[in-house]
Amino acid sequence: MSVLRFKALDEALSRKPVDAQPRAGAISDFFGENVFNRKAMHNSLPENVYRQVVEAMEQGTKIDREIADNVASAMKAWAVTKGATHYTHWFQPLTGLTAEKHESFFDLKNGGTPIEKFEGDQLVQQEPDASSFPSGGIRNTFEARGYTAWDPTSPAFVIGRALCIPTIFVAYTGEALDYKTPLLKALNAVDKAAVGICKYFDKDISKVTATLGWEQEYFLIDSALYHARPDLALTGRTLFGQSSSKGQQLEDHYFGSIPERTMAFMRDFETEALKLGIPVKTRHNEVAPNQFECAPVFEDANLAVDHNQLLMDLMGKVAARHNFKVLLHEKPFAGINGSGKHCNWSLKTNTGINLLSPGRTPRKTLMFLTFFINTIKAVCDYSDLLRASIASAGNDHRLGANEAPPAIISVFIGSYLTEMLEEIEKRVQKKKMTEDEKAELKLDIGKIPMILLDNTDRNRTSPFAFTGDKFEFRALGASANCASAMIVLNTIVAKQLKNFEKEVDELTAGRMKRDEAIFKTLQKYIIESKKIRFDGNNYSEEWLKEAVKRGLSNIQSTPEALGAFVTEKNKKLYSEMEVMSEVELQARYEIEMSNYKLKLEIESRMISDLAINQVIPAAVNYQNSLIANASGLAELLTDKNKNLYEAQLKILEKISSHISAVLESIELMNEASQKANSLIGSNAKSTAYCHKVKPLFEKIRVHVDQLELLVDNSLWPLPKYRELLFSR
Repeated sequence: MSVLRFKALDEALSRKPVDAQPRAGAISDFFGENVFNRKAMHNSLPENVYRQVVEAMEQGTKIDREIADNVASAMKAWAVTKGATHYTHWFQPLTGLTAEKHESFFDLKNGGTPIEKFEGDQLVQQEPDASSFPSGGIRNTFEARGYTAWDPTSPAFVIGRALCIPTIFVAYTGEALDYKTPLLKALNAVDKAAVGICKYFDKDISKVTATLGWEQEYFLIDSALYHARPDLALTGRTLFGQSSSKGQQLEDHYFGSIPERTMAFMRDFETEALKLGIPVKTRHNEVAPNQFECAPVFEDANLAVDHNQLLMDLMGKVAARHNFKVLLHEKPFAGINGSGKHCNWSLKTNTGINLLSPGRTPRKTLMFLTFFINTIKAVCDYSDLLRASIASAGNDHRLGANEAPPAIISVFIGSYLTEMLEEIEKRVQKKKMTEDEKAELKLDIGKIPMILLDNTDRNRTSPFAFTGDKFEFRALGASANCASAMIVLNTIVAKQLKNFEKEVDELTAGRMKRDEAIFKTLQKYIIESKKIRFDGNNYSEEWLKEAVKRGLSNIQSTPEALGAFVTEKNKKLYSEMEVMSEVELQARYEIEMSNYKLKLEIESRMISDLAINQVIPAAVNYQNSLIANASGLAELLTDKNKNLYEAQLKILEKISSHISAVLESIELMNEASQKANSLIGSNAKSTAYCHKVKPLFEKIRVHVDQLELLVDNSLWPLPKYRELLFSR
């Protein structure tokens, strides 16, 4: 029964690091060599065409057909030199993965003459079959058409033998069926709103770009062990498994020496990533055994999202060369840390200013405080949307488990900035400040850059923390598309900045000086958003109680969290900011709810399959050997020596009890699943799976894990945690 397990373990232990021959020379010599970036465009396009493409990238202007033809021709010629034979529109449907449909450059002219062909129409738009992609009811299955349209702000790249062109993906009726379309709209909204505020401080600022730096956590396990665990292969996590005697309790893995075989994989995938223009910079061991992290240099948010999606796919492909499997599930192993994806967000101007970094003058620092306080206010007013943006079946296992922030959305800013906000609140509460008070306040504001330089507070338990020149949204799950959080964050900040501009302009229209109007409005926001600020331990019981007193929500499940997408308040927000229509929001809600239900349904079927077809037969097999042993001893020994085989009888009793409990709970789980599936609507089904089906998973697991401790190791069919986590 356990032959596969031991064969997989022997294979894993015999692995040697693959000599991947990492690229020699400086990284700068080959960085982006497989990307049709500005350098490649400048080398292959006429100057006037190049300028128009750059203008389209920076200003969002339209590219006409003649320009598109020029770009397509140059792009094809460049791609062919890289070995490309096909092209594809590379997009991000609402599956959470990327998608591509390859078309050959090869074509036949009249008379059958073979040619390589790629024109502007093919670059700008494709018409893939959209019938099997999630649409949330936007279109019927028979209405198969969807359109992909080129996104010139994200450069094309060659991977394998294909030219990949980043695109948006929409239904034939125009609604977005992807992550990129609303992300681009949200980024445009925050650009316009932020530029409007910047005019109060610096008239040279004409564009504001959201930046993103993600930190990707993941597990690596040997591919042979992975394939010997059907639950890992089909659900991404171990549904059963007794904790290893040694886990992460010694804290000896975090930032430790990277194992040789893992290092070979890292060097290989980093080289491939760098050639694709993904600026990976950091690598290290994470807290849990066989858990690691990588992070890049910060980029414009749209490009950073594309790069993260590409990197996750790339990691899997490179891992196969090293006989590894990359696990991106938020909680692949119980009892040890899961994996997240921290999103570091900021705003930068066309003049090179980071709007979340205090400037050298009090006025520049006042601009910083304006964006800083407005961001906190946005998070306070729309915390439900931020919570919804991180909701998933996998992340439900991780949030609040003393390894990730709790489901309560709060903001950490540190003691020094807290004191500064309290000072502004105190000084501006008067109806009119004296000139001395104004001067003193500006002097205090001018001290902020030095305060932050000398005091770098950090809080690893906070879901939304200010870390010196950016906000770090730590609650996103490892497998998620960063766009889910970035759409929400940029939309709510854009909305808040518009509100701020309106309030300041109303005060100045009443003859109040602008700086005083700014202070008055910021003071109002400081008071209104005070409840969202928390600098303590987010894991503590005291904070859970305090959050209730403050009126903050603690939403534990995905179905409940997703409801934020379809409230009237949030529908109005997205419509007003022109990011998503009510139809698009409702569709995403339906897709996410359905996806949640389907993932739990797959897990319930896998639990039943593994328990009945592998675990229980192994337990019964061991039970039979104990029965034979006890029976033999009973024949040989007298009644006086009965105590010599009572231990076997007790083990038999325990095994029988656990087998019975497993079978009983599986029957209840299957009945609950059937009832849930019979309900009408994604909300009803998902809620039933959450509250009626999912609780039985843990009940079954408890008994299976106890059987793992009791059954002969040689009979146990599944690779154990100690094998999965410590086979390197």
